[in-house]
Order: sequence, then structure tokens, then C-alpha cells
Amino acid sequence: MIRIIIRAMIVLLILAFAVDINIMACTNFLITRGASADGCTMITYAADSHVLYGELYYTPAARHIKGSYLDIYEWDTGKYLGKIKQVEQTFSVVGNINEYQVAIGETTYGGRKELKDPKAIMDYGSLMYIMLQRARTAREGILIIGDLVKKYGYYSSGESLSISDKNEVWIMDIISKGPDNKGAVWVARRIPDGYISAHANQSRIRQFPLNDKKNCLYAEDVISFAREKGYFNGKDEDFSFADAYAPLDFGALRFCEARVWSMFRRVAPTLNLSSDYIKGVDGAQPMPLWIKPEKKLSVRDVMELMRDHFEGTELDMNKGLGAGPYKLPYRWRPLTWKVDDVEYFNERATSTQQTGFSFVTQSRAWMPDEVGGILWFSVDDTYSTVYIPMYCSMRIIPKAYAVGTADFNHFSWDAAFWVFNFVSNYAYSRYSDMIQDIQKVQRQLEGGFMANQPEIEKSALELYKKSPQMAREYLNEYSIGLAEQTVKSWKKLGEFLVFKYLDGNVKDELNKVKHPGYPQDWYRRIVEESGDFFKYKKMKTEKDSH
Repeated sequence: MIRIIIRAMIVLLILAFAVDINIMACTNFLITRGASADGCTMITYAADSHVLYGELYYTPAARHIKGSYLDIYEWDTGKYLGKIKQVEQTFSVVGNINEYQVAIGETTYGGRKELKDPKAIMDYGSLMYIMLQRARTAREGILIIGDLVKKYGYYSSGESLSISDKNEVWIMDIISKGPDNKGAVWVARRIPDGYISAHANQSRIRQFPLNDKKNCLYAEDVISFAREKGYFNGKDEDFSFADAYAPLDFGALRFCEARVWSMFRRVAPTLNLSSDYIKGVDGAQPMPLWIKPEKKLSVRDVMELMRDHFEGTELDMNKGLGAGPYKLPYRWRPLTWKVDDVEYFNERATSTQQTGFSFVTQSRAWMPDEVGGILWFSVDDTYSTVYIPMYCSMRIIPKAYAVGTADFNHFSWDAAFWVFNFVSNYAYSRYSDMIQDIQKVQRQLEGGFMANQPEIEKSALELYKKSPQMAREYLNEYSIGLAEQTVKSWKKLGEFLVFKYLDGNVKDELNKVKHPGYPQDWYRRIVEESGDFFKYKKMKTEKDSH
């Protein structure tokens, strides 16, 4: 209830100031067991919004009276949408992973606007978190989502979902059928073992097998409805969900598919995936739905994939006039802008300044669920954040990350979101220098978490043999300790950055003030733009030694 009230307050404030919210701003990566270094499944999620407060949600397991109902509030706004039947037993959920190691992420692609159904009850956020409360496997979760939208309608615009358990990873595209057709059309495909996939605010499922229920599930009218609406008129086997329900435009390619392309080119560089497609070149071939990575990916590798600014490519955001003198890989919104009535744009990378929270899940079939499921959770900008292991069996959320500690409208040193934003936003002023100090601490913390993980989990498994409850409590205390340590270290880091880079100066190892000035290439740009305007002229009375 607290979360709903807070979200409603945020929405009212936004409406009052007429702020335009772009919710189509998230990124998901999907990694199967055979593509991971340790045999786990992984999905990632960067929840990117300029008005999203990053916090770790928690819903405890519960038993409910048979025949009871559940009130549904739109996840993004807190608007009341209606009631649905409650199930008798629901599972505990930590963030976006439940006690059975089932996890979910999403990206909004919008799709055909006429298919929005304002009379429906189930929005995308409620679908996600209710599914986690009810599903023991990814496949079961897909069927639960399909059943809920069939019964109660689908309120949101088009969404792509990443759904995983400890054995399988699925990608699902869904969109409403409009105000005159209750329900939704959708298709879900299982990522083949040994492969990876990604989606970033654009529907990615095109053709799919019609008679392979082990690997593909879909709404029975997904093709016939497209025919009825005039979106498709070919053979069933040629039907493309993405082309029918979310036709591409340049923004979908450059802002969305570009993030998928960058992830693919990093995990499989010898494929030499052309950038023509994301640049909108006529005749360029779409990217595949999944590819095989050239080496198996560790959790650490996947975290680094979330820290991408197109480095080393023609889209590299560390370069160009927009990056400023200190190579800042971010561009302040709006994403598109005009000069003399000509429209231009900025790149949109995976790592971005407006991330509320992000995570990498780790689900492992060879361990008890209490130990095997981890949500590596963080807040703020992925490039300068710290991922902390939050076990799916925890029952108490660290205060700094918990709902209610602070909110988007009230700064608090007790809240991880604000502490991390303090550091990152200060760093944006002299990024190329400060990010080195930031990542030194970041890598110390994350490296320590991962180095200690085997020993921690060995102890947890020993406790589990005696009592699952003891193992849960042990891991919960461990996660709380890491969270407290991280926020404390990050606040100290922020204080150090203010001290070291005060007033545009830089202090050396002996705390002596230095004046390094701007990088040489930036001075050259000033001269190229201004000519001799700033050229220093010596006076006749001035000595040559000046």
C-alpha cells in the first residue's frame, strides 16, 4: 500500500508540471544455461525512467481465503483498474525473482496505438509481479500471464518480457487487442540452450513455429486477429508478430535495436554484425532473435554488458562534441531535437543516466532454491553502480534499498538511490577523471562479493542440511551486511570526490592542488571555433618570460 501511495503522489506531481514521461526505456539480456560459465540461467533488466525511484520490492508468501479478490493498481501510476480473483497460495518475491528462482524483466515497445484497451484491468507491471507470486516455472508463468489477460484484458501498450527459471529462458511479446476486443495477442519462444538473446523497447519475435509447444507458446488468435485488423494477409508460416503489431520506424532501430546489436557484437565479435540495420539502411537484414556467444558468460561478464555506451564503435558516446571535454557518455534529454526545423537525435545506449534500478538474476538448478536464486541488484546508472547479491529466500530487505526509506521527491542519505545519484551526478561534471576513482571502488566491492560467494554459499548449504530456515537467515543477514557496507562506502566515495575535484581542480596523492586544465583536444576545438579571439597577445612592455 505504501508503494501505491508513493507512486500515486509522483504521478500527481508529474501531471501538475506537465512533464512528458518516456516509459519506453528499458533493456533486457537473456542467457541460457548452456551459454553461462557456471550453468545458471540469467536475465537482466535496466528499469530506465526519469521519474523512477530505485528500490527493492518485497512481497511475502501468503495464504488467502478461497474466493477472495485482489485489487489491481496500475504499476506506473497507482491508478485503480479493478479486481481479479486471488489464488489461495502466493509465493514470496524479492524484486523480480521469486522463491522458486523464477525471474522476469520487461521492455516497453508500444506497438499499434489503436490496440490500447482503457477498459482492461491487467497492466504490464501487475502481470509481472502477480505472475511471480503464482508461478513455479517460466513456462507456467507464461501461461498464467496468458490466462490473466484473457480473463481481465490487457491495459498497457506492447511489451516484451524476459521470463526465466533455473532451467529455461523465454522471450515473450504481448499487445492488447483494443477496447472492442477483450484480451491480448502474444507469442513466447524458448531461447535454445547455449544461446543468448536481448530486447530493448522493440518487439523482436518475427516468424515462429506453429506446432512446437515445447519451444513456442502463443495465443490461439495471434494470426487470425492480425488478419482481421488488416495487419497481415499472407500464409500462416510467414506471419511475423513484430511486423504485424509493432512496425519498425527509425527510432525503433536506432534507439532500441541498436542496444541489442551492441550486446550481440560484444559476445560474438567474429560474426561482424553490420550496423546497417540499426542505421536504417534500405535492404539491411534484421538481426536474429538469438545468437551463440563465442565464450560462455559469467555473471560478471553480463554485468559488464549492462555497462555499454557503444564503446569502440561508430556510435561510441564517449566521443564527439556532445561528450564534452571530459568524454561524458550521456546526453541530456530530449532524445531528439531540432535546429532550423531539421530534426536530429542523440544515441541511446544500454547504460544511461536515468536508470532507477537494474539487476542480473542468477538461477541455479543444482542448488536448493533458497541458495540458488540471486538477484544481483543495483540502483542508478549501471556504469557507476554496484551490484549486490540479494538472495531469493530473503525475508528482510536492507533499509537503504527498502520501500519507504525515501522516495523520488525526498532526498535522504539513508537511501541507496540518493547516495548513488549524488556520486554519479557529481561525476558527470568531470567524468573521464572521476569515473576512474568510482570504478576502482566499484570493482573492489563487486570483486569481493564474487570472490566470497563460493565460501558463503558453502556455509549456507551446510546450514541448509540442518535447517532451511537457518540457511535463509544466514544469507539474509549476509545480503543486509553487504548493502550497508556498500552504501557506507559509496557515501565516503562521494565525499572524497568533492574533496579531490573541488572547484575544477584536482588534488594529487599528497593532496596538493593541481590545475590540469582541459584536455588538449578540447583546447584545439576552442581554437578551431574561435580562431584568434582568445589568442594571447604580448604587449611591448611584456617580457618574453611571461
